[in-house]
Amino acid sequence: MTDAGRRSDLAAALREVHGRIERACAAAGRPAGEVTLVAVTKTYPASDVVLLAGLGVTDVGENRDQEAAPKAAEAGAAGARPRWHFIGQLQRNKARSVAGYADVVESVDSVRLAEALARAAAERPDPLEILIQVSIDGDPARGGVTGDDLWRVSDSVAAADTLRLGGVMAVAPVDWAPDRAFELLNGLSQRLVEAHPGATTVSAGMSGDLEAAIRHGATHVRIGTSLLGMRNPLR
Repeated sequence: MTDAGRRSDLAAALREVHGRIERACAAAGRPAGEVTLVAVTKTYPASDVVLLAGLGVTDVGENRDQEAAPKAAEAGAAGARPRWHFIGQLQRNKARSVAGYADVVESVDSVRLAEALARAAAERPDPLEILIQVSIDGDPARGGVTGDDLWRVSDSVAAADTLRLGGVMAVAPVDWAPDRAFELLNGLSQRLVEAHPGATTVSAGMSGDLEAAIRHGATHVRIGTSLLGMRNPLR
């Protein structure tokens, strides 16, 4: 497919996704401008990031450092500099690499990871924004904090000069109704904001459940398939 053809496909998909966000916000009595679209470009080439940036997409998400780091560099060389969100599970030994290109890390779920990112972010000109990943159902395979760990990790992030506590992130478990999952997350977000008034970000909702997420206060939705379509993964 030519760049012009791919751009046309992305533009059409982007209009549809924005339409869904606007309708969901209207149904929830919220201004559409309260919700930021994060285009999840994992397995898609840097050329798609460049095209999306040209279409007005400001935020891009990736979940594997070994793919994201070169992709961010390639897109940047082509003039596309979106806000990069790291949304996957992160090992501490990757903290320095991720802090080098990411603007937001959405998957912090331990004090040790927060401390590693705080050290890595000392080389940045501005603080690295951190979202605390919440485990909705307590399944350790997907990562995320449970119970009082939310407060321990958030306090650790807030105490670090090189980090900025942005809020919370979660993925609705497949065996939960999205409304139930996102209502729980919203309640935790409100409690976090009481302790840390600036931590207002709620990253929740993907292609299949963005409406439920917006209904329950999501400020960011992470959209991959509905925006980029089904394509062959990068090898």
